[in-house]
Amino acid sequence: MKRKSGIFGGVLLILIGLLFLASEIYPDIFSFWRWPFILIGLGIIFLLWALIAGRGGLAVPGAILSGLGGIFYYQEVTQNWESWAYVWALIPGFVGVGIWLSGLINKKFKQNFSGGLTLILISTILFFAFGAQFGLQPAITMFWPILLIALGAVALIRALLRNKDQA
Repeated sequence: MKRKSGIFGGVLLILIGLLFLASEIYPDIFSFWRWPFILIGLGIIFLLWALIAGRGGLAVPGAILSGLGGIFYYQEVTQNWESWAYVWALIPGFVGVGIWLSGLINKKFKQNFSGGLTLILISTILFFAFGAQFGLQPAITMFWPILLIALGAVALIRALLRNKDQA
């Protein structure tokens, strides 16, 4: 594992160095890039590192950083900075996605599925609930209670399965 991490780190530093060298020699080569790409790139680095090194725990910060980068990219392109009033609620969902990815990498997806799904549902409920109050279109937010019903169903199924296993 240490060898894979070392190889990944070395290749990564070489690639980043080449990108920076290219931008020094040709300053306009990356003019289309915006600052949120830095967060997205860091997230992708964590995700690749998790895959290559087989360390699923690195997928969680990778998902968070990539998700935040995506949010900030959207806000920068649209100049809709007010959306932060509700879009922050997606962060627990990014953690849930990271937990799912971690489970896939560590071959424990079945164990991680329920926890990741719960975080994603909570995040989506918060997003639509706050979005309904702070700027999302009513046509988009009208059906958010369905997500609350889904979260209740997940909790009920988990409780029923837990009692079945213990009996």
